[in-house]
Amino acid sequence: MTEQVQQVLKHQRIAGVLAREIHSGALEPGSRLPGEHALTRRFEVSRNTVRQALDELNKRGLISTHAGVGSFVTFDGGLLDNRLGWTKALADQGARITTEVLRLEVVRDDGLAGELGIDGPEFLALDRLRILPGGTPVSLERSSVPLLPPLTDVPLRGLVDGSLTKTLAAAGVRATHGDEWASVAGLDADEAALLRRAEGDLFLRTRRVSRGADGSVVEHVTSLLDPARFQLHLGFGEPPQ
Repeated sequence: MTEQVQQVLKHQRIAGVLAREIHSGALEPGSRLPGEHALTRRFEVSRNTVRQALDELNKRGLISTHAGVGSFVTFDGGLLDNRLGWTKALADQGARITTEVLRLEVVRDDGLAGELGIDGPEFLALDRLRILPGGTPVSLERSSVPLLPPLTDVPLRGLVDGSLTKTLAAAGVRATHGDEWASVAGLDADEAALLRRAEGDLFLRTRRVSRGADGSVVEHVTSLLDPARFQLHLGFGEPPQ
């Protein structure tokens, strides 16, 4: 069997698997497929083969692709998929990082509500540290989710499988798009104490606002990321076929 025929069989097999998952409901309408990197690892094929499979699904009308701009945070060179939540994304990479919850409570924040242009001033607030095996924190994340009735008892019952993404999904809340900003800033005294660094140490500081399909705010999160381990990866345009 020639290499070209093997390539065709591979991309058709992958397209068939993904098509069955779409038809079965395992991949919901309007949701995004895993990225090319995740699919190459899942099926153990080249990125070109994955692109051919996605092109086949596009021709069948099962998916749509869009040119555009995307920003992704990487950890040690591997992309972290915000749609999955960083806990799962880091685990999928084999990163031995633990998560420490510093705060999970309902708070009132009129300033943030005004900044985001939403009516309700109450949020589900979640602060987390990501910690290396040696005990050194590498990130501090502060999430604020506009409070909906299904989320009011989350501080009592906890997150679903320790994941905010799964908790929101269980409440029928899904992010489809948003904006992210990044800068480099020195740590203040409180941040330095939590991250066990010196005040003024430079960290990558990101701010992300995720929104649902109707444009409503799903989550506001600010993150402080150790630049020795995290980077911001920017993609643009349409991948070559």
